[in-house]
Amino acid sequence: MILSVKKYKIALIGFSLSKGGGEKVMANLSLFFDKMDIEVHNIIVLDGVTFPYSGKLVNMGLQKNKSNGLANKWKRLQFLRNYLKTNNFDFIIDFRPRTKIIQELIISRFIYKAKTILTVHSFLIDYYMPKSAWLTRLIYNKTYATVTIVDQIKALLESQYQLKNLVTIPNPINFEEVKEKCIEAIDIDFEYIIGIGQYADNIKQFDKLIWSYAHSILPENRIHLIILGTGNKEPLEKIASENAVLQYVHFLGYQENPFKYIKKSKFLVLSSLNEGMPNVILEALACEIPVVAFDCLSGPSEMITDKENGLLVENQNIEKLTEAMDLFVENQVLYDYCKKNAFESIQRFSLENIGKQWLNLMKFDGLYNKSDAEL
Repeated sequence: MILSVKKYKIALIGFSLSKGGGEKVMANLSLFFDKMDIEVHNIIVLDGVTFPYSGKLVNMGLQKNKSNGLANKWKRLQFLRNYLKTNNFDFIIDFRPRTKIIQELIISRFIYKAKTILTVHSFLIDYYMPKSAWLTRLIYNKTYATVTIVDQIKALLESQYQLKNLVTIPNPINFEEVKEKCIEAIDIDFEYIIGIGQYADNIKQFDKLIWSYAHSILPENRIHLIILGTGNKEPLEKIASENAVLQYVHFLGYQENPFKYIKKSKFLVLSSLNEGMPNVILEALACEIPVVAFDCLSGPSEMITDKENGLLVENQNIEKLTEAMDLFVENQVLYDYCKKNAFESIQRFSLENIGKQWLNLMKFDGLYNKSDAEL
């Protein structure tokens, strides 16, 4: 007699499947869960799909009208409630920022009926929970678990909100995707370093990066700076012009395939004010490219070991950032050593390893061992 194995069903809910770090994690986990023969439903609230994913797509962004009024919002909430109820999911995993308190109370209390896992992807916790501790507990303590991506965020939530159901699971990196996409050709014939991220809110602090770059030895060595991302580039161009490096600084906009640009760079620089666990560091190291980064809260120190696979710089010290960039140009032995170590240094963050941590969290019988056999 052959006993049938239960097929699990998971709803992954995010803003979109495009651009953001949480969205990238959601897309990667959909690939892993689908490979584990889990039925995956990707539910997105905004219309945007550029990341590779697996499973069914439910694009609620297509239901959003131009006014986005209360009636339209209520209609979408009702759709979500009915969809989740009809499909009877084993788990709901929510990757969205949660800034609208009343909406999140409604969702947590009246819409999410299955076991729910909420995620927190940034040290800026105001994007994920109310300032009020009791309101936060009202939303979060009902959940099966809350997943943070680094222990520093977990400790912050424990101390500030006294949440009990916290688990740390880092972001994964999909090595197969990186390997496939980093070999694509680009039409660039000069040496360069690279920075990546949107610059609408200046969390990435590309103004500091440009200043630091301008005061380094890189321009005189004809090593350019490429910035990938979206936002108003005019203030950044002004800084580059004022520091006489405009001809060396290139804004290439958002790129669906950043890996091909990372792979050809000398090194990546992260100059952020704060982070969660920046995927771009994992992506650079997966491309065998070392990283120079502020030791900001949080994430860089989880992935970078100073002078092993990159350089960790005193947080927000732009003079030290300049010195670090200079060091990677002047000290070829150190640079080559960090470059050689880059890929191996992040094997623990592979999609397979992180995916197994998710299976373990959800206690999916049999799939944890199955992942060892199949992956």
